Amino acid sequence: MTLAKINDDILNTLRPPSATYYAAVLLAVSALSLGLAAFLHQARTGLGVAGYEHPILWGIYITDFVFWVGIAHSGTLISAVLFLFRARWRTAVARASEAMTVFAVATAGLFPIIHIGRPWFFYWLIPYPNERELWVNFRSPLIWDVFAITTYLTVSAMFLYLGLMPDIAAARDKITDWRRPIYRLLSFGWLGSNKQWRHYTALYGFFAALATPLVISVHSVVSWDFAMSILPGWHSTIFAPYFVAGAIFSGLAMVITLLVPMRRLFKLEPYITVHHFENLAKLMLATSLIVGYAYLTEFFIAWYSGSPFEQGTFFDRMFGQYWGYSWMMFTCNVILPLLLFWKTVRTSLKALFVMSIFVNIGMWLERYVIIVTSLSHDFDPANWGGIYQPTWVEAAITVGSFGMFFTLFLLFIKNFPAVSITEMKEAVGHSPKTETSEIV
Repeated sequence: MTLAKINDDILNTLRPPSATYYAAVLLAVSALSLGLAAFLHQARTGLGVAGYEHPILWGIYITDFVFWVGIAHSGTLISAVLFLFRARWRTAVARASEAMTVFAVATAGLFPIIHIGRPWFFYWLIPYPNERELWVNFRSPLIWDVFAITTYLTVSAMFLYLGLMPDIAAARDKITDWRRPIYRLLSFGWLGSNKQWRHYTALYGFFAALATPLVISVHSVVSWDFAMSILPGWHSTIFAPYFVAGAIFSGLAMVITLLVPMRRLFKLEPYITVHHFENLAKLMLATSLIVGYAYLTEFFIAWYSGSPFEQGTFFDRMFGQYWGYSWMMFTCNVILPLLLFWKTVRTSLKALFVMSIFVNIGMWLERYVIIVTSLSHDFDPANWGGIYQPTWVEAAITVGSFGMFFTLFLLFIKNFPAVSITEMKEAVGHSPKTETSEIV
C-alpha cells in the first residue's frame, strides 16, 4: 500500500460513474421532486393540507427536523471528537461522516420553514435591524432552532472544507475534465509546503476543538424546545443528555447505512475495512444502551413523581392509541442492538446494514412518539379523543427530505474524495508495515 497507490485509488472514485450510480441518483432526485411538488402544493393551498388538528399542532415536520439534526451529530463525533482522542481508525470514515453532517443539517434547516406555513416570510425569524422596528421573540423555540442550525451548519461546513483542501489540490493535479477549474479555485493555491502544512494542522485541531462542544450544545437546544414547556412527558431535565445520546445513536446508524453501499460501489474495501464497521458498531451499541437507560428512567421518574398527568401520559404512550409506534421504537432502538454484543454480528456488513435501517426507523419513531403522544394527552381530558393522521403531503415532504439528503451526498462523493487522502497517507506513514490490515 504505497502512497501513490492510495492517491490513485481514492481519486479513481472521481472517474465517470457507473450505471448503478446513475440509478441511485435518479431514485434520489425522484424522491426530491416528489417532496418539492408536495411542498409547492402546501405553499399554494395552505398548511391545512397537513394533518395538524388541535391539540396536535406539531407533527411530522418537527419530527423530521429533530431526526435530521440528530443524524448530523455522529459526523461531528467521528470527525472532531475522535480526532482529538487520536483514534486513528476514524481516518477512513471521517470524510463521509463530515459530509453527512453538513447535508443533514441543511435538510433539517428547511423544516422550521416548512412548519411555519408561510415559508416566504421565513426571514422574519432572523434577528436583523429593520425599518418596521420588529424584533423576534427570543422565547420562541423557532428562534432557538435558527441559532442552533446556523451555528452548526457554519462550523460543520468550514470543518469539512478545511479537511478537503489538500485533497482538492490532489484532484486538481489529477483530474483533467470540466471540474479542474473548480478544483483550482477551491484549492486556493495549495502547494503542500511546510508552512502550509503547519498552518493547516494547527487550524484543523482548532476547528476540531471548536466543533466538539456542538455535539452537546446543538441538540441540547433542540431538546429544550420540548423540555422548557410544562406539558406532561416533555417537562423533564433528562431531555438534553437523552437527546444527545439518541442523536449520536441515529447518526452512527446513518453512517453505516451510507458506508456499506459506498464501499462496494467505489471499490474502497482496502480502505474501509470490517474493522472500521466493528468500531462503529461498538459505538452504536454503547449509545443504544444509554438510550435504553433513558427510556427506563423516563418511566421511573413518571411513576416516582406521583403526578397522575405524567403517569397517564406514559401509560397512554405504551398502551394507548399510539402503542404500536412506541413498542416498535423500543424494539428497534433497544432490543435489536443487543445483538451487537456478538462479534459475528458486529463484523457482518449485511447484518449491520439491516440493523442500521431498523435503527433509523426506530429513532424517527422515537421523535414521533415524543411529540405526538404528549400533545394528544395533555392536561385537558377533552382533548384526548382524537388521533393524529398524517396526510400524503407530510409523507411526500418526508420522502423528499431523504431524496434531498441522498442527492447531495451522492453528488459529493462523486466529485470530491470520499476518503481523506491526506489522513490515509499519514496512517500508512505511522504504521510499521504497509499492508492493508495496518490501515486501521
